[in-house]
Amino acid sequence: MTLPANLSGPTAGPRRGGRAQDRTVTDPYKRAGKLAEPTVCPQCGAVYRQGRWQWGEPPAGAHKDLCQACHRINDGFPAGEVVLTGRFLAAHQAELLTVIRRQEEIEKPEHPFNRIMNVAAAADRITVTTTDIHLPRRIGEALARAYDGTLDFKYDEDGYFLHVDWRRDD
Repeated sequence: MTLPANLSGPTAGPRRGGRAQDRTVTDPYKRAGKLAEPTVCPQCGAVYRQGRWQWGEPPAGAHKDLCQACHRINDGFPAGEVVLTGRFLAAHQAELLTVIRRQEEIEKPEHPFNRIMNVAAAADRITVTTTDIHLPRRIGEALARAYDGTLDFKYDEDGYFLHVDWRRDD
């Protein structure tokens, strides 16, 4: 299956300021202090070095500590959710799932916390949960670019959570 041309780019693109940079809304899984370097997540293998989590080979003797994405996955506490609905879903479910997974593939190499936790697909609904608030927005925008439809974002005013609704009825 081929992706639409506007979804096949190789890079995640630059980060821009936004709600995630708003210091009044905090991620309860974000640590208050820095970890000892190097630290490796025993679950996913991400390595904390140079002040951030990244993918790479852990050095010998690295400390072990769970990264915040794995912590969220273990707790079953997503930071984002994308819900796809509408009649369009039944005939195009495989294509939509490909677009969803492709967005994670693009984002994850540079941003280890931007992961899909779960995809629950039914005939009339697909629900995707994520470990951050950037990936659901990216998925929703990719679906809207590729297939039009109606897109709606709802940020939790008191917490670090984004709910994205995408719907197409034709």
